[in-house]
Amino acid sequence: MAYTATFKAIGDVVDHTPAAAVSAGDIVVIGDRVGLAEDDIAASALGSLRVRGVITCPKATGTGEAIADGKIVYWDATNEVATETAGSNKVMGKTVGAAGDSATTVDVNLNEKAS
Repeated sequence: MAYTATFKAIGDVVDHTPAAAVSAGDIVVIGDRVGLAEDDIAASALGSLRVRGVITCPKATGTGEAIADGKIVYWDATNEVATETAGSNKVMGKTVGAAGDSATTVDVNLNEKAS
């Protein structure tokens, strides 16, 4: 008999047990997935991360740092900002609205398909 899959969860939020404490508002990278901690999570304690939905997150400012609407953005964990630079950064999702050079934040639809 073949295995039959069963529904587990909608998938907007996933369980996460961090090695180090995570604060509410932190962006967390797990493998190739980026999520938002909506609440504090103690080290080695089960918590949850939002992995779908539109969030507002930091972006770099200055000349050439504008990001257009509908662009794929990546999480730069070193500088803790969303960026259009792929490199070793992880895909966050796509922007929802534009953010100019001087904007300190950008809205991102988390894990929206990159294609």
